[in-house]
Amino acid sequence: MGFANRLTPVARRKSSFVTGGRVNHTSSATHEVLNQPPPLEGYDVFGADRVLVDALHREGAGWALAELTDLGELAGSAEAIEWGRQANQNPPVLHTHDRFGYRIDEVRYHPAYHQLMSVSVRNGLHAAPWADQRSGAHVARAAKVIVWYQVDAGHVCPISMTYSVVPALRHQPDLAAVWEPRLTGLEYDHRLLPAADKRGVTFGMGLTEKQGGSDVRSNSTSAAPNGGASTGNEYLLTGHKWFCSAPMSDGFLVLAQAPGGLSCFLMPRWTPDGEPNRFHIQQLKDKLGDRSNASAEVELSQAWAQMIGEEGRGVRTIIEMVHHTRLDCILGSASIMRKGTAEAIHHAENREAFGAKLSDKPLMRNVLTDLAIESEAATMAAMRLARAFDAIDDEHEQALKRIATPVIKYWTCKRAPSHAAEALECLGGNGYVEDSGLPRLFRQSPVNGVWEGSGNVICLDVLRAMARSPESLEVFLAEIEDALGEHSVFDSYIEDLRDLLVDLVDVEWRARSIVQRLALAYQASLLLRHAPAPNADAFVRSRLGGSHTSAFGTLPSGIDTAAVIDRHRPEG
Repeated sequence: MGFANRLTPVARRKSSFVTGGRVNHTSSATHEVLNQPPPLEGYDVFGADRVLVDALHREGAGWALAELTDLGELAGSAEAIEWGRQANQNPPVLHTHDRFGYRIDEVRYHPAYHQLMSVSVRNGLHAAPWADQRSGAHVARAAKVIVWYQVDAGHVCPISMTYSVVPALRHQPDLAAVWEPRLTGLEYDHRLLPAADKRGVTFGMGLTEKQGGSDVRSNSTSAAPNGGASTGNEYLLTGHKWFCSAPMSDGFLVLAQAPGGLSCFLMPRWTPDGEPNRFHIQQLKDKLGDRSNASAEVELSQAWAQMIGEEGRGVRTIIEMVHHTRLDCILGSASIMRKGTAEAIHHAENREAFGAKLSDKPLMRNVLTDLAIESEAATMAAMRLARAFDAIDDEHEQALKRIATPVIKYWTCKRAPSHAAEALECLGGNGYVEDSGLPRLFRQSPVNGVWEGSGNVICLDVLRAMARSPESLEVFLAEIEDALGEHSVFDSYIEDLRDLLVDLVDVEWRARSIVQRLALAYQASLLLRHAPAPNADAFVRSRLGGSHTSAFGTLPSGIDTAAVIDRHRPEG
């Protein structure tokens, strides 16, 4: 090897070498790289998020501070960021058969995906609250999801499914006794083996079908009692699931039509006799985002399963699972907003344009402040809701959860795509380039609004809660009204909101407008009670005062942008 070839790339570009008796010089540099912000890495994602740190303490999980600090430092490391990039650059691949022709129905992932899953499971994102008896366990987990989701969102899908399955499993105590210990362990085991032979398991679910989508009562998958079973709780499922989440999971909750109506079933990947279940993956979905994770169409050909809960009450059985996945949709959207805000502020404070720092330009400050208060409102609402999930024996909190979950899910998930697009634009052309990470953030942003009920489904759920549980609405409004007297604009808005809820003519036509107003009132109340005055004032005057448009960067004058941006500035 010649001397020049042993040089570093930079040194080699500056060296001369001899070839063919002639001295050649490498091209000299045409320019210096100037005015390019450094990558946002090497910082504590949790500790730099003052809104999240405050919320962790306020909502009752301050005991998890050390755990979140460790996770935050890992999330901000160059190593973890690279895991997220690799997992998305190398999406999962389906192998229906092995080289000998045997059916295996295996989805194979890049090693980086398994690294991400290992961290999630080791930190309890998948199920810790069900085994941890400390008050605030769901709040602590919620904060961890917001932090770690910023590294990669896709792998959080099976993490979320596993977390959410426990309330449904508990409708069948004998099955919960078998499966809960397996799924609450802190070791990730991705091997394709029977669950009894693994160190830890994950769960997926299969609810929707091609003919019905969100209308799961139209499902056509059939569940026939297993005639040769030794117990009366075994069924054979036959049908096609249009979206099966995380098809490499060890077990799935599925809905199917039993003789007594639509019912919920636990379908494992392996039968009790150690044979692969008749669960055949037809294809993986080619999705807009969420690309590190697989979603599949699957064919069930007399797949072995066990019923959970009462026959014919499948939706009622699985509804708590749905509530918990909706919480994770909110957490994911809040995480997207925090990541976008951090990247936008970091870029603007390390970039000059037209003779000054970009972050000093009045219009850019307007945009950054607007992004920041949207992120703050989303995080505060998500963490407050997580506290309601902790308080399972508190009637007030459970009533609040019934209506707050769909209200917050609708609005937070609806705001995430426009927020991600604006954050991307703050980086200009650099933000449109894949290496910035912003395109991946943007592609991910719509998924939570689609998952577990699109906007219309969620708004109709709010109307059902108002009609069937009017006490839930009163509890929700009572908490909002705790902030009365803090801001005149807020007080007027709440008075108008009360009048709006009295008039229920054409209520379904107006459902989105009603839910949006409920969400904004709730977020504003939280900020007025718990955020610094400049942040609360900016949110209330813009969102409730009528001057704000659908575009970010349209805040009214007189906002203390320095105080808001300082609260949201990432370290790095």
